[in-house]
Amino acid sequence: MKTIHFDMNKYETHVDLEYLKENGRVEKISDGVIFSSGLENASLHQAVMIDNKHRGVILELNEEFVGIGLIDKTNDILEGMSVSVSGNFIEVALFEDMTGRIIDTTGKMLYEESEEKPTASSPLFCVTPAIMTIDSVTRPLNTGLAVIDSITPIGRGQRQLILGNRQSGKTQIAVDTIINQHDQNVHCIYVAIGLKAAYIAEVIETLRNHGAMEYTTVVATAASDSLTAQYLTPYAGMAVAEALRDQGKDVLIILDDLTKHADAYRAITLLFNRPPGREAYPGDSFYIHSSLLERAVQMNEEHGGGSITALPMIETLSDDVTAYIPTNVISITDGQLFLKSDLFNRGQKPAVDVGVSVSRIGGDAQHPVIRKLSKNLTLILSQYEELKELLDFGNALDDGSMKMVSDGRILTELFKQQILSPLSVTELIVLLYAFQNDYLSKVAPNKIASFKGLLLEKAHAHQDFTAFSSDINSISELNEAHTKMLEEIIQEVGRLFS
Repeated sequence: MKTIHFDMNKYETHVDLEYLKENGRVEKISDGVIFSSGLENASLHQAVMIDNKHRGVILELNEEFVGIGLIDKTNDILEGMSVSVSGNFIEVALFEDMTGRIIDTTGKMLYEESEEKPTASSPLFCVTPAIMTIDSVTRPLNTGLAVIDSITPIGRGQRQLILGNRQSGKTQIAVDTIINQHDQNVHCIYVAIGLKAAYIAEVIETLRNHGAMEYTTVVATAASDSLTAQYLTPYAGMAVAEALRDQGKDVLIILDDLTKHADAYRAITLLFNRPPGREAYPGDSFYIHSSLLERAVQMNEEHGGGSITALPMIETLSDDVTAYIPTNVISITDGQLFLKSDLFNRGQKPAVDVGVSVSRIGGDAQHPVIRKLSKNLTLILSQYEELKELLDFGNALDDGSMKMVSDGRILTELFKQQILSPLSVTELIVLLYAFQNDYLSKVAPNKIASFKGLLLEKAHAHQDFTAFSSDINSISELNEAHTKMLEEIIQEVGRLFS
């Protein structure tokens, strides 16, 4: 019998261990995420390249494989392709001038080509500023919306949540706030997370038509983009905000919305086979939002004095603020604006539910004149909602209660506001002064809107109003001349409605 000898050395493959530390191989592909072997020196959030052309980021580390999220949505990745670590953590590219730019998660220009090269970069994930570098929130960030600026004021460096059902006016509040910053020396960043491309384009066009793109940057990821890009988008927006804050600037960042961000992260973690928790969200859902929002602070003078004001949005279902993601973000933020669908459908726009909405900063960041004129407004509106229910059932009320109902009805009408028509601080002062001094008590509720329009028109025509507006930041209380001017304006309009 003939013996056959095999030369085993002929079939041996040399494995370069040093190569495997920095390079890997695609082993498995799963709907926007891939699993790679090798990459033994890999770190979480490192940028990688697949086949030298597809961008990804490391989101999962385990003993056998490295989990990578694909930033580019593609079907061209195949098993066996090479994976290489870039050596850098995921960053967003920055330009000398960030105004008017529409960028994606990594800083790449969207909707237009640009030959301009980035001048710097900022990491998407970084540590929250140390407590010793943070200052108190004492300066107002005026939204131009009367109900917010008077009852739930927002300060520079604050985190104020906007939550409500779908189609209840959340984005409109954000757009109005951006438009109101035209002369406030605030750089605005609008972050669109997984929204329809047509909707994002509509918001950008609105901002452009009102001249707001001159001080605004848009960081956008459409619903058709990859899950990883949607997950990284708010961090990219915050990274841009931090770079501007470090220059001593005041920044307003709108996060629209974090519900879609949480949903994208949930989908990614389930693809990585992590165990689901409450409502199928992973256990670190709180962490992904807290690590993002706690980067929005007011820095002290020793560290530049810049600030980031965050207005994250959350979409609720059936006005339920006790669901998992809403309760998480409520506990992270410094207050919330709750938009109620019933109020919106009744024509109360913005549809802010005063009973549930709160600003934990208090009046520290409110203009002192508005703070004095806003006393008892929350109480009036809260009691009005309760007493109105009694009237709806035909109950008789005493004179004091009827006065409260009358005041609440007037105030409700006064706070109704057309979209894209924010009020300046001085315009709000005129309206609140008229209400607090009982000049509106004889005006029928259905004529309040006309009264308000004429009142503001007469105010701008008054010879002393321009000087009052230019000096408003240095005025802490109304003097005799201011009071005389306001009463002249209000009485002139009042005679037309008496």
